[in-house]
Amino acid sequence: MDGQSLVETYADQIAGVLSCYDRIVITGSVQPLCYAKGMTSYLYRQAIRIFDYTQFSQPLRDQIRSNAEQIARQERVSILHVRRKNERKEAQVEAILKERGDHPGLVCILSAMERCGSYEPWHDKASGKTYLRYSDGKCLHYYFYFIDAEFGLCYLRVPTWCPFRLQFYCNGHAWLANQLKHKQIGYELQDNGFVSIEDFERANALGQEFSAEHLHIKLDEYAKRYCPVIDSLKLSCTWSIMQAEYATDIVFKQRADLAAIYPHLLETLIYAVKPADIAMFLGKKLHGNYGGEVSSRLSGVRDMGMRIKHSIGPASIKMYDKFGRILRIETTITDVSFFQQYRQVQHRDGTTESCWAPMKKTIYSLAPLRDTMADANRRYLGLISTFERRDIGVRQLAKLTEPAIDEQHRYKGFNPLAEEDASLFRVLARGEFTLSGLTARALRALLPDKSTSQISRLLKRLRLHGLLKKVGHHYKYYLTEFGRHAIAMVLNLRELHVIPTLSQAHAA
Repeated sequence: MDGQSLVETYADQIAGVLSCYDRIVITGSVQPLCYAKGMTSYLYRQAIRIFDYTQFSQPLRDQIRSNAEQIARQERVSILHVRRKNERKEAQVEAILKERGDHPGLVCILSAMERCGSYEPWHDKASGKTYLRYSDGKCLHYYFYFIDAEFGLCYLRVPTWCPFRLQFYCNGHAWLANQLKHKQIGYELQDNGFVSIEDFERANALGQEFSAEHLHIKLDEYAKRYCPVIDSLKLSCTWSIMQAEYATDIVFKQRADLAAIYPHLLETLIYAVKPADIAMFLGKKLHGNYGGEVSSRLSGVRDMGMRIKHSIGPASIKMYDKFGRILRIETTITDVSFFQQYRQVQHRDGTTESCWAPMKKTIYSLAPLRDTMADANRRYLGLISTFERRDIGVRQLAKLTEPAIDEQHRYKGFNPLAEEDASLFRVLARGEFTLSGLTARALRALLPDKSTSQISRLLKRLRLHGLLKKVGHHYKYYLTEFGRHAIAMVLNLRELHVIPTLSQAHAA
């Protein structure tokens, strides 16, 4: 490797690096009530008229309310009603925890009137069929906040109206803290960030053991307790991923060490990261006909300092300085089917094959999803590492600009200040080439002013200067480590230093 990663560069100032799940939100769907056709079929099987749907649902609503009140009495907690939309439920829970402590058990029950999906009876005159169709409405929701001995502070959100779509929340850092405690590994956890761990290597290994199977067991237990209609109707619940965050934390020993480099990283990322790069971080190739939004935003966030966030569709990757001690890179997804997974696919004709396909939303995708998001964090860390290797950049500049000789043919070096070479580097830095490689045909299409022979000589020149490498017997080229570093250095030098400085001089 031609350069070091940011972690290697600042090894003396870094306590350790930790990667694990952060926020995880799971939805529970009561089968077959969770979709209109399933609910319709269920009523027909139970010999219940479609237009009696409301009468069917009301006793179930009363059952959930009675159950919540009974649990509140047994656990000696109050049901607190949240009236204002902008009122933070977490603030109320935090206030209760300060008095209660963090021992396992029910913390509190919050209630709130919130939107929910439901159904309405409908008779179609054209077909003569009577069925339920989707309807949007509001109902009372209960938030059962509790501390699980394994998963830490969690909540289960239970609507009081059919189809009872559940929502569960837990935090991977809280889960890992309990694993470290069980293994007697010392740590200091502040909110959802570890500022110190006795053994980072073992902590990372434990973080890989987050079990979807064990989580499933817990989810069924809590659903049975807090949503009794599942048992009374003799139904089951399926669990799927609604949102997940995977964090890579670089923990610095001193605030001053992170503060010395963080502003430079932010400044560079604002100018250097392009839409194709964002797609590349997240394992995607940005096609020219993509109509979705791709964005980068810089903002100040509570407890996070300054944050830069890059988004494409339902996925995003962000970087922020948490508590001034942790440089956190975090990938977030709200629709896991955005990612591809190599898995067995069953076709409608009954045949199966193993191929790349959209990732399934089931909680059993948590393991492959973890690996996918960890790769996204690594790619992002690789990019910001190039920004911090200024000493390597000087040596790269010398190597980049000197002529290269091959079989008595002289290939000139590259001039970072020349627009022709800078334009070439912008082409080479396109995100899709990082994933799928570069061909002579693709380069010819992006540089239409050059002939086929000029493209061939240009590729040879890039290879001799160590910027590109050819893989096997294929006609594809990939940027080398040196190439990635050199291009980042050149574009950074031009866009952030040379051009702004000359513009100021002209204005003066």
